[in-house]
Amino acid sequence: MAGIEDVARLAGVSTATVSRTLSGRGPVKPATRLKVEAAAGELGYVVSASASSLASGRTKNIGVVVPFLGSWFFSSVVEGAQRALLRNGYDLTLYNLSGGGDERASVFEHFLLRQRLDAVIAVSLELTEHEVDRLHAVGKPIVGVGVGGPSNGVRTLTIDDAAVARRATEHLLALGHTRIGHVGGSKELDLDFHLPTNRRLGYEGALEAAEIAVSVDLFEPANFTMRGGYQATRRLLERDDGRPSAIFAASDEMAIGCILAARDLGLSVPHDVSVIGIDDHNLADFFGLTTMAQFPQAQGEKAVDILMEQLHPRPHEPGDLNLPMPFELITRSSTAPPRAESAYRGAGDLSRHRGTGPVR
Repeated sequence: MAGIEDVARLAGVSTATVSRTLSGRGPVKPATRLKVEAAAGELGYVVSASASSLASGRTKNIGVVVPFLGSWFFSSVVEGAQRALLRNGYDLTLYNLSGGGDERASVFEHFLLRQRLDAVIAVSLELTEHEVDRLHAVGKPIVGVGVGGPSNGVRTLTIDDAAVARRATEHLLALGHTRIGHVGGSKELDLDFHLPTNRRLGYEGALEAAEIAVSVDLFEPANFTMRGGYQATRRLLERDDGRPSAIFAASDEMAIGCILAARDLGLSVPHDVSVIGIDDHNLADFFGLTTMAQFPQAQGEKAVDILMEQLHPRPHEPGDLNLPMPFELITRSSTAPPRAESAYRGAGDLSRHRGTGPVR
C-alpha cells in the first residue's frame, strides 16, 4: 500500500505539502495541489482517518442530536445535514433522544464529550447552560436548528412558529372562513421550544386580529402523526354544535390525517372543509395539501455551513447568534372559499356519515 512518502516522491514535493493538500488545511498553490492529487490518485493513496485525527486533533465527525426520529421534519433536517457533511468530507453520528431524560443526560455527559466528534448540531432542543458549558469546555462548536431563539450563546437557525401559524390562519381568513378549527399539539408534546403552544398562539392571534372570538371548542390536541390528526379531526367534525368550515393543522402529517377523516365522513375537501398544514411534507403535493413550507433540509445544510465556518475560520465579520430561516405559503387544492353559510351552518349533524369510514 502506498504511503505519504511515495506520493511526495512522485509529486516532487514534501510530505508536509502532501498532508496540507489532502487534508485541506493550510495554503497550497493550485498547480501543486493538482500534482499531489494526481500522484495520490495514481498510487491509490487514501488519507488515514486515524492518522489525520491524531495529527490534527480533528475526527472529521459531527454529532447530530434529535428528540426522536419519527418526525418527518427531524429526519429531513438530518438528511440535509448529512448531504452537506459529505460534501465537506465529514461523517455524521446520530443521537436519538426518544428514550427520555436519562438518555439525554447520558448523551450530553458522556458520548458528546468523548474525543470522537468535532462539533454538535442540536435539532429542536433547548440546551441547558450546563450542557453548553460542558461542550464548549472541550472545544466543540454547537449549532441549534429549528429552535425558538438563541440558546446560551449558541448560534441558532430559528423559525418563528407563531408567525408561520398566523400566516396559515390568515390564508383561511382571506378565503372567507370565520369558523376555523385547529388541530395542534398537546402540552405533553410541547418540546423544548414550545412549538405546539407557539403555533396555537399564532392561530389565535390571527383570529383576534380579524375580530373573531377564539373558541376552545374548535381546538383538538393530537400527537403530530397522521393517526393523531385523523382522530382529532373526527372529534371536530362529528360534534353536534356545528363543525368548522376550515382546519389549520400544526403539521402536514396531522393535516393529511384531517383530509382522510373528512373524506371518511363523506365530506369534500375543500368544498365542505378546507385544510392547511405546516412543513411541505413530501406527501403534501400528493394530497393536494396547502401548507407553509419551512425547508428542513435547507436548515440542516445551513447548520453545517455555520459549523464549517467555526471549524475552519476565515477572516470575516461574525454572524448574528440568531439566524431566522424562511417560510413560504404553498397553495394547493385543499383550501377554497367556504360554501354559502346556509350550506354548512347546521352540518354538525353527520349521523348519516358516521361509521362509514375505517376506524384508525
